[in-house]
Amino acid sequence: MNIQRWIARREPNWQRLDSLLRQIEKKGLKSLTAKEIRELASLYRSVAADLARARTQNLGNTIIQNLQTLTTRAYTQVYQGSRRQEWLGAVKFYRWGLPAIVRQTFPYIAFATALFLLGGIVAWWYAWQDPTFISLIVPPTIISKVRDDGELWMGSIVGVEPLASSGITINNLRVSFGAVAGGITAGAFTVYLMIFNGLLIGAVATLVGQNSLAYPFWAFVLPHGSLELPAIFLAGGAGLLIGKAILFPGKYRRLDAIKLHGSQAVQLVFGIVPMLIIAGVIEGFFSPNPSIPDPIKYLTGLGLFILLILYFGQKSANSEQ
Repeated sequence: MNIQRWIARREPNWQRLDSLLRQIEKKGLKSLTAKEIRELASLYRSVAADLARARTQNLGNTIIQNLQTLTTRAYTQVYQGSRRQEWLGAVKFYRWGLPAIVRQTFPYIAFATALFLLGGIVAWWYAWQDPTFISLIVPPTIISKVRDDGELWMGSIVGVEPLASSGITINNLRVSFGAVAGGITAGAFTVYLMIFNGLLIGAVATLVGQNSLAYPFWAFVLPHGSLELPAIFLAGGAGLLIGKAILFPGKYRRLDAIKLHGSQAVQLVFGIVPMLIIAGVIEGFFSPNPSIPDPIKYLTGLGLFILLILYFGQKSANSEQ
């Protein structure tokens, strides 16, 4: 190999890469155009190959060291810059993207919420008409604790908060992902989960109300429920989106409709996960804590719910008008 000829042929690429890296190091990655960013990635791969060849041919320490420095600088900008972009993308999604997708899919979320409330109203009605109805839905241990002992069952969490919190979060994630995955049954399983969970909450609420424990019960539920229940409604909306695409693709081909609504459902799932993690921490550590007065728990739940509504309702400067 003619070393001088090879260096003369490859050196413009090295100089161009160095020029782009100097610009990034001085002004940041955003100072490059999309074309220059693609050029940067291409030059990095090319110079990395040149470094490997220089080492193989033992072209001298000076050239090898210069190419090593150049590839190291390029690696830092290409890969660390990519990770920065990913983090910025995640921040942008949770700042603006999630509220936007919630507004776009609100009819489906509202329908999932309505199914849940319908289940709760049905359970409340039948539980007051026929006390045996509660035993069809609520576990016997809870019924015995409330009716026979006149106590709520949440005290078992105290003392094992970390374990309880992780278990609660996992269970809530399982329910939510089940509601989303239920979309592949044309939404039938999603509808079932929404109604069943409404029935369960309605029956339990009636049980504690009949035994004069409604006030402490809702003091326990509201702090974490202000995030947990909306997350489940979002999951229900995601499942219904998929079900709608399967049953009623509209102007799209069925596969295209599934891709479109599936993408929206996935975005809702990204929003569900942090909500359920925070709710699980609150339910494990805050909600059952006997040292926190019930009025504080009510105010906390109300405050979190108001903040959530304000968050979902915000619009970015370039969002839909």
